[in-house]
Amino acid sequence: MKKKLLSVLLSAAMVATLLTGCGSKTEEAAPAEEAVTEEAPAEEAPAEEATESEASAEGYELALVTDLGTIDDKSFNQGAWEGLEKYAKENGVSYKYYQPQEGTTDSYVETIGLAIEGGAKLVVCPGFLFEEPIFIVQDQYPDVTFILLDGAPHNADYSEFKTGDNVMSIMFQEDQPGYLAGYAAVKDGMTKLGFMGGMAVPAVIRYGYGFVQGADAAAAELGVDVEVMYNYTGAFEATPEAQSMAASWYQNGTEVIFGCGGAVGNSVMAAAEEAGAKVIGVDVDQSPESDTVITSAMKLLSNSVYDGVKAFYDGSFPGGATTTFTAANNGVGLPMETSKFEAFTQEDYDALYAKLAAGEVTINNATEDSTTADLTLTNTTVSFVE
Repeated sequence: MKKKLLSVLLSAAMVATLLTGCGSKTEEAAPAEEAVTEEAPAEEAPAEEATESEASAEGYELALVTDLGTIDDKSFNQGAWEGLEKYAKENGVSYKYYQPQEGTTDSYVETIGLAIEGGAKLVVCPGFLFEEPIFIVQDQYPDVTFILLDGAPHNADYSEFKTGDNVMSIMFQEDQPGYLAGYAAVKDGMTKLGFMGGMAVPAVIRYGYGFVQGADAAAAELGVDVEVMYNYTGAFEATPEAQSMAASWYQNGTEVIFGCGGAVGNSVMAAAEEAGAKVIGVDVDQSPESDTVITSAMKLLSNSVYDGVKAFYDGSFPGGATTTFTAANNGVGLPMETSKFEAFTQEDYDALYAKLAAGEVTINNATEDSTTADLTLTNTTVSFVE
């Protein structure tokens, strides 16, 4: 029986320190001496000495400055590094990563400066923590090119936004991987789902909107009714409260929860491990994090960085604007090679992905100017949990 929708009002609270993105972030800055090289573990060396290729006569041409994490963090740093490294190795370009001493704007700016002193012509900065640093350095170093992942450059109080001609700002259409994940979960036989987001920032909202609508589309095709528990925790940390809520959802019959809020996902995974239940990861393939992860709604970070670096060398760098990665340019997706579906097949995935890429699927979504919306669903009931 088809149900008339429950309109779900999803409010977004824009916070000065967290504008976009919900990828997993390490909470404490890793010491510089922990930077690791391919050749051997670093031995009490400052970050700027950690190398990944032989320097050219002019130094290291490509550079990545990590955020608080490392290049093997299974998140933004690792995804960005893999894209940069792939291009560099294919084209014989020298490359290197730099790890800041601490997670502050001044430290990020200083580390970017070290990369440029080391010869960097292009610097990749992964994540929203670099929005203010890039705003600063884009004018300090007009002859250097920057790629900013999942963010837009702005000043400290958000009163001014500016993307210079030497900056490529990369965003992702998160509603699409969210849609894929929701659709796949229902097609795989699940009818009781959960969405636990972090802060209600635009990226998190887009993931959630897509997830609910993808689930509803599959439910309509199968002629089943779906229930979705929905919550924003208000932060991106793992907390006992988030784990307790996830545990209660599982105890009440929820089969899978989309953990969409950085370390919030770790709380969901912990609850799922105790309950023998399932989790959907976010931003990157999180299957290595827990056996409970059946798939992940991903931003294909390595693809976006590779394409940005390639554009730089091809002379087609799209500076001064925001480039959005979607299914149309292979910028989002599910990791089907590691997904643990029982009924949802690769053929199912390919067919749906092609429709998204062709623009044949319409997703009602929040935008930067509209952070609330009513979702008209036919086979899905959403219960918003405070």
